[in-house]
Amino acid sequence: MGSLISIITVHFNQLEMTDEFLKSISEVNYGAIEVIVVDNGSLKQPVKPLIKKYPEVKFIVNADNLGFAGGNNIGIRQAKGDYILLLNNDTEVEPGFIEPLLSCFQENDRVGMVSPKIIYHGTDSIQFVGSGRISPYTGRSFRAHFKEKDSQEFSFRKPTEMLHGAALMVKREVIDKIGLLPEVYFLYYEEVDWCRQAKNAGFELWVVADSIVYHKESMSIGKNSPFKTYYMTRGRLIYMRRNLKGIQFLSSLLFYILLTVPKNIFVYLLQKDFKNLGAFVKGIKWNFSNKISVY
Repeated sequence: MGSLISIITVHFNQLEMTDEFLKSISEVNYGAIEVIVVDNGSLKQPVKPLIKKYPEVKFIVNADNLGFAGGNNIGIRQAKGDYILLLNNDTEVEPGFIEPLLSCFQENDRVGMVSPKIIYHGTDSIQFVGSGRISPYTGRSFRAHFKEKDSQEFSFRKPTEMLHGAALMVKREVIDKIGLLPEVYFLYYEEVDWCRQAKNAGFELWVVADSIVYHKESMSIGKNSPFKTYYMTRGRLIYMRRNLKGIQFLSSLLFYILLTVPKNIFVYLLQKDFKNLGAFVKGIKWNFSNKISVY
């Protein structure tokens, strides 16, 4: 029996998708796993019909929607694994995807978190094989080889600046040292902040591209929904406030105020997209009226 892996996913009103996810997980080759599904206050499609279908899975039902960080943290608190693997319920996996992730930790004690290669479901287009850091001067980053066609070229293992929250594996020691996912975000940027704290604590982040996960991105929220716009805007500013200081914070704030804000407002007005414009402004206003903890 190898190291126990706790796989955690958060369910919110997506019964068919969570069913497909659990079917995919049931075909995984690695034997020492526990699967935890956290129902994040679903009202339309609660997880109840799946409980009998998957008796080996541990289901936790929250009364309220606690967001991505809060929902996953509920699962982490009850997980028994030596390693915690956060997977979105809109992902499907290959049967042998765990072993490469685990071996990366076992071969290098400094590795604290890893992500697999993530492919857009139903395509051969890359969503994630590593990422640059968030610039302390602009508050922006880039994803390596984003939307390029997948090939054998992308089967490497190497350090990266950030990982992807749709598929992220972390060893228990990291959580013991830096704590759980920061719940101030609710949605978006929480894993970016978590990665930052892991690196600050001396751990390395790696992308393990010989492990593959397929992601049906934005199935639950919508690619251009006001909901997403609000939390992306809100989260970006929270991240800057929590992690940047002095000249770096001032530079990133000026970049945001002088470039990002006018550009986004212009685009929304040009498109007559007043719902997303309102969500964008609301995300900014939240940061002016709420205090947050900083590092």
